[in-house]
Amino acid sequence: MKTFSIALIGGDGIGPEILREGKKVMDAAAAVTGITWQWKEYPYGAEHWLQNRKGYPTLVTEEEMAELGTHDAVYFGAVGDSRVPDSVNQAGALLWMRFYFDQYINLRPAKLLRGVTSPLSGKKPHDINIYFIRENSEDFYIGLGARFTGKKSSEEMELKRKLYKARFKVDIDLEPEGEMAYQIGAITGWGAERVVRYGFELARRKKLTRVTVIHKANVLTKIYGLWVERAKQVAKDYPGIELDFAIVDAATMWLVRRPEYFQVIVAPNMFGDILSDLAATTVGGLGFAPGGNINPDRTAGVSMFEPIHGSAPKYGGLNKANPIATILAGKLMLEHLGEERAAELVEQATEDVLDAGKVRTYDIGGRSTCSDMGDAIAERLLQLKP
Repeated sequence: MKTFSIALIGGDGIGPEILREGKKVMDAAAAVTGITWQWKEYPYGAEHWLQNRKGYPTLVTEEEMAELGTHDAVYFGAVGDSRVPDSVNQAGALLWMRFYFDQYINLRPAKLLRGVTSPLSGKKPHDINIYFIRENSEDFYIGLGARFTGKKSSEEMELKRKLYKARFKVDIDLEPEGEMAYQIGAITGWGAERVVRYGFELARRKKLTRVTVIHKANVLTKIYGLWVERAKQVAKDYPGIELDFAIVDAATMWLVRRPEYFQVIVAPNMFGDILSDLAATTVGGLGFAPGGNINPDRTAGVSMFEPIHGSAPKYGGLNKANPIATILAGKLMLEHLGEERAAELVEQATEDVLDAGKVRTYDIGGRSTCSDMGDAIAERLLQLKP
């Protein structure tokens, strides 16, 4: 019997209730397959921050982060509360965890399950089945940038006006206060290579034949030129798998027009963040969108699993939210821990409940509660025990 130590972080808004249902289903999966969970709950979220460390720049201290790293995985609800700055909620929790544990893979599958209707007409269950891999530690999310103002002299403004006219062949008025903001993106060769390689390894493991690499190298030639070059190098090691390139704007179009074309998509951080939400919409919405922030080397850093939606504060405590994204994030956690059979049963039980159509949350046209859905999936899972 295998035992796994899991850190639970409910967070804010609907986070605690969706995580409660995810844990319920994971307990059922353990009962069916013979594994054992050792759960430990942590209070990190807006209320904890406001009561205990207001003014501190992060939700989690470095000592607490190190303790999270002693577990086999982190199972996460959601963070986000208007009373707490985004720099604390996002950069001081999710982004810091990704960087701290080098969770350089953000795995966001988009699969059209039985019992779910796609907003795209004519799509049948499993027609859409995309393994979306978002690079998780570089690109425009590295936090380098600034915003500043400064009154410019008339001589300096006139010089800049002439430079603009010479460069762009137009005469324009420049803002005399000179307010400006910039954000810098950066990609390393080894960072690009390791995430593309993960995509090819996943394709080989799942017996898939195509990896699509997203870019914008036609305009942002430096940063995404390197990305494309490293993808080509990695692809040489996988002769049986096609390397397919797609410019991000074209990929957006094809995700709507023909999503069944895609098998594995590997995207830079910012494009991956946006496109994976679009992919989720094609399979029913964010209520069906799990995410894994993964360090593939379990000895080097703990991985964290969560729904990709936010905390939806206005629904917090109403027992209304759809917990399926969190339940399927638990499935990703099981796969990461090597419990493939348990992961398969979680998905099967989820599909069986959705296909039966008796339990449906508000986002898919029903009146069932969050706990109704968790109860139904856990009960179905227990019925699948040999």
